[in-house]
Amino acid sequence: MSSEAVGEETRAITITVGDDIVRLSDYGTGFEPEEELNKTGEQSSPGSKKIVGVFCKPKHDFKNDNLVGCVQGALGMQDWLESKGHQYIIAEDKGPNCAERIKKAKNLQLVLTAGIGIDHIDLKAAAATGLTVAEVTGSNVVSVAEEAIFLAEDALMRILVLVNNFSTGYNQIISGEWNVFGIASRAHSLEGKTVGTVGGGHIAGLLFQRLKPFHCDLLYHDQSKMDPELENQTGARFEEDLDSMLPKCDIIVINTPLVEKTEMMFDKKRIKNVKKGVLIVNNSSGAIMDMETLAADCLSRKVIAGYSGNPWQYMPNQAMTSHICGSTIDEQVRYAAGVKDMLEMYLKGEDFPPQNYILKDGELASQEMLDRYKGEDTLSDSAEQ
Repeated sequence: MSSEAVGEETRAITITVGDDIVRLSDYGTGFEPEEELNKTGEQSSPGSKKIVGVFCKPKHDFKNDNLVGCVQGALGMQDWLESKGHQYIIAEDKGPNCAERIKKAKNLQLVLTAGIGIDHIDLKAAAATGLTVAEVTGSNVVSVAEEAIFLAEDALMRILVLVNNFSTGYNQIISGEWNVFGIASRAHSLEGKTVGTVGGGHIAGLLFQRLKPFHCDLLYHDQSKMDPELENQTGARFEEDLDSMLPKCDIIVINTPLVEKTEMMFDKKRIKNVKKGVLIVNNSSGAIMDMETLAADCLSRKVIAGYSGNPWQYMPNQAMTSHICGSTIDEQVRYAAGVKDMLEMYLKGEDFPPQNYILKDGELASQEMLDRYKGEDTLSDSAEQ
């Protein structure tokens, strides 16, 4: 997935490093331009690197020096890198093909991504070639915390939009109509509804805290339980079996990250198993859903009464919000600083902090990384959206 405007998924900047190549790319771009990847013998001095920066190009010419996550800004590292004797080549994002381009990039040693979430990097391909994959998280702790709060509050906002049938009312207003019963026929109160989350991590906990004043019945499914204190505080109840939880829910919120185990989690059978009239808020990737079944059901309104998330364009009752928390000006400045810090460590031959490694020399660096990116032991959410 490539961005067409500043602010779309720019937090997942990726840097790939090899004997003579370091590459920066926007979310999901793969390894392009390939002609730059395999050129060798062009270092200006011993130990110098070639840096190919590949970023999205905004639709408009924004005049803001802090917009560093695009072609024009290129993380603000050109003067610094060139002062160190490295070559810095900036190119526009042309699209993904990660596994194939990793295979072609014979000199790659390191993939460095800014922010949490690496579904734009093919870990299997990276592991097969012995790459090290690390993430720039130390520089944006504040931003990640803010984003978790943003995602929880954004989920609450979308729940309220769906429950109150806001889109129908809004469309009436802008078209000069007023049919109160046309709105009220599908409008409800949030109070007393059963809300279930798939994924019981930090975002789910923050959402439950915000739902408590609405006196909702709060359920969650995960491979492990929440902190008992948070359960007591919010009244949330653990549901061990997902398929037993779903029919109980008036509202389903999906917080689990997209990993191999969760892809197509909501298949045709599971979608048909939800409660009639359910509202679904998908904080994760559209790939968690069976898109064809989801779209057909929403258009016919057989079971699902409203949906928020990808693919929102097809939904008659949708609650799509602009998702830019990871691409604010402050966030772009933070992840640019984080990229520079880790790149500087690499160029000095220093190791990264252990918690920053995902793959190390082709092997998953820890059980936590195995859980997060292979989906074997947990479904807990991350701030990846």
